[in-house]
Amino acid sequence: MTKVEIVNEVAKATGIEKIQVQAVIEAAMASVKNSVIAGEPVYLRGFGSFIIKHRAQKAARNITKKTTLTIPAHNIPAFKPAKVFLEAVKAK
Repeated sequence: MTKVEIVNEVAKATGIEKIQVQAVIEAAMASVKNSVIAGEPVYLRGFGSFIIKHRAQKAARNITKKTTLTIPAHNIPAFKPAKVFLEAVKAK
């Protein structure tokens, strides 16, 4: 499902114009993104959490050149689904 399809479904379900729905969805996504970038997790009850995971430094190998590389420690955004959401997907 794409963002356009989400906008269409929300507009159809609520009766609100697509342009207004798109603006709200864009603002919600920007808010989630800005919060996670700032290091604040976002909790959406019944849906899940957007969090930051820390990856430690590790060694990797380039097998074609037979060399070892060091991948520095870094943070990545992650999504952890809520228990209710997981159970609904498993039941499907």
